[in-house]
Amino acid sequence: MTTLAPSTATTTAARDHARAQHGTVVDCMPQLPPPAGTLWAEKVAGGNYTHLTVPAGAEITLTDTDGDACAHLLLFVTGRPWERLNAADTVKVQWNAYLGPGSLLLSDQGRVLATLTEDTSGHHDTLTGTSSAARNTARYGDGSAHGPSPAGRELLKLAAAKHGLTPRDLPPVISFFRGVRAQQDGALTPTGAAGPGARVTLRAEQPLTALIANTAHPLDPRPGYHCTPLAVRAVPGRPTAPGDPLRTATPEHLRAYLNTDAANHSPQEAR
Repeated sequence: MTTLAPSTATTTAARDHARAQHGTVVDCMPQLPPPAGTLWAEKVAGGNYTHLTVPAGAEITLTDTDGDACAHLLLFVTGRPWERLNAADTVKVQWNAYLGPGSLLLSDQGRVLATLTEDTSGHHDTLTGTSSAARNTARYGDGSAHGPSPAGRELLKLAAAKHGLTPRDLPPVISFFRGVRAQQDGALTPTGAAGPGARVTLRAEQPLTALIANTAHPLDPRPGYHCTPLAVRAVPGRPTAPGDPLRTATPEHLRAYLNTDAANHSPQEAR
C-alpha cells in the first residue's frame, strides 16, 4: 500500500503537518534547551554557519567531528562591535603566525578577545582568510550562501546581519582545523587537517559575539567542495585570572591582558 505525504493544501493541514514535526531531531541543529551547565550546544553542517553571544569567561569548544570541518571565526566585543578580531595584530604582536595552546586572539586595540586554552589539532590558519563568492563560483560553479558550495564570506554576512553588522564590518578571519605554512618565497602551503575529533577551546576574555562559518578552506587542494560537521559548545567560566601563568608567559601577553583589564573596568568602554 502506498502512503501519501500529508496534505498542506490548506492552512489547517499545513499547521497540523508542521506541528507533527515537533520533537524531530536531526544530526546538525542546536540543542534546545542546551544541556545542563551549557550556554550553547550545536552541530553546524558543512557549508553552514552559526553565531552566538557569550559572557566574559565562557569557554567555547569547537570540535571537528568527522575530520573535514573548517571553522572560519570572527569575534566582536559585545556592545562594542568596532572592537573586533584582528588577525594581523594577533600574528605580529605575538611574533608567531601559528596558533597553539596559550595563543591569544587580539583586537586592534591591543586587547585579548580570547585565549586558546586547548588545541588537539595544530592545523590552523591566520594568513589566508575565508573564501569569496567569486572564488567559489570560479572553482566549484557556485559560491552563493544557499548553493551547494557556499563561500565563507557569504555565510558570515548572514551571521553578521543577525547582530546589526554589515559586510564592511567583517575583517579577515582566523580559520581552525585546516592549516597553512608560509614558505620562504611567501607561498602558502596547506598542511591538511588533524582528523576526526580534533578540538580547540577558546576562553572569552571579554563579552563576545562569535560568527562562525563552516566551509571549505580556500586553499584546499582537492577538486571538490569538502566540508563536514563542526560541533560548537559553550560553557560558563571565568576570564584568565591575574595569577595565571598565561598572563606572564611573554611581555606581549602581559601587556595585552593589562590592556584588557583596563578596558573591562573603564566606565567609558562599558557604555
